Amino acid sequence: MSQLLERFVRYAKVNTRSDATSQTIPTTQGQVDFAQIIEKDLTDIGLSEISYNEKNGFLTAVLPATTDKEIPTIGFIAHLDTADYNAENICPTIFSDYDGQDVVLNEKAGIIMKTEEFPNLKDYVGQMLITTDGTTLLGADDKAGIVEILEAVEYLLAHPEIPHGKVLLAFGPDEEIGRGADRFDAANFPAQFAYTVDSGRVGCFEYETFNAAQAVITIEGTSVHPGTAYGTMVNAIKLGESIDAQLPQAEVPERTRGYEGFYLLTKFIGSLDQAELTYIIRDHNKELFQKRKQQLAKIVHELNDSLDKKRITIDFLDQYYNMGEIIEKDMTPVELATKAMANLGIKPDIQPFRGGTDGSKISFKGIPTPNLFTGGENFHGQYEFITLEAMELAAKTIVEIIKENANKPTF
Repeated sequence: MSQLLERFVRYAKVNTRSDATSQTIPTTQGQVDFAQIIEKDLTDIGLSEISYNEKNGFLTAVLPATTDKEIPTIGFIAHLDTADYNAENICPTIFSDYDGQDVVLNEKAGIIMKTEEFPNLKDYVGQMLITTDGTTLLGADDKAGIVEILEAVEYLLAHPEIPHGKVLLAFGPDEEIGRGADRFDAANFPAQFAYTVDSGRVGCFEYETFNAAQAVITIEGTSVHPGTAYGTMVNAIKLGESIDAQLPQAEVPERTRGYEGFYLLTKFIGSLDQAELTYIIRDHNKELFQKRKQQLAKIVHELNDSLDKKRITIDFLDQYYNMGEIIEKDMTPVELATKAMANLGIKPDIQPFRGGTDGSKISFKGIPTPNLFTGGENFHGQYEFITLEAMELAAKTIVEIIKENANKPTF
């Protein structure tokens, strides 16, 4: 466990925040530097087939099989970058025997993680709690996933008597801004299925995600002096408000859950003569997803028809699809993960994921890739935390999946 802790703290301190405004691959140099650190660690623990692809920013490696038995090749994937939150000078704080009380993250700044606001803290009494200093995120999303994969590999290398097939590893960039998996080279990652290690608390497991699209609506208005505006002015802001008002007002993130989809207006920039609205559209059901896009397009079309000319354009971009559509064809990766958790006394918490993962895109590239827990909580902000015990359970789960894969009968 000491190696797991040391590696996580060392990794957490590396600033790998991605940058949506950058066009480089990866979008930040910190991710390249981090990949080089992992590459050295993979070499040090005894792997030899290690490669960094400068074209897509992915670091890959191979854990060789320990048996000649025909066993499906599986993969484990985690991402290098952290979310759009301060990641400069990360200082992980360790509470070796958490007492279940409020956690003072930064005494000088008066930043406290209160159990009243975060009752999930009570689940970790007696464990080694790792937090931020209140001024940055922690980066357990997804550096915990990376160290857990390495811990599992290191364990299997130390125990060659455990029979297992070939295991492929991949560590990729820019997951948090939704770009990395677009460039994932599935053809050169010949796994029959894989797992992203990128979910939350112990037991969390997802194999269903949203179908996702972005819609950008551009509105051309006519700006004239308000004193002479009668019959001439066309207020682009008002047209934008009209579009949003015609959408189902209850179908927004703050009023939906489970399998319920939504529209979310993420940006509205406007003046009298021009406005731009950006929506994200989400639904687990593919048919309802398409209907949502059609509904928004219909609103725009009918509003255009009511105007003196075509003033509104709408452009859709599909971002990712529900990986459940692929995984449900062969539930082997789900069955292996739930069996592995059961072996360790972990109760699987399988919920439809109200978002997307790298696995969403990789699954549609031909490698079914559900999402496995890291053990972290409160991702993407100053209250992010994880425990050493949770990371150890995640690493053990990876080992169990690999062992169960070798034990699964082949026909």
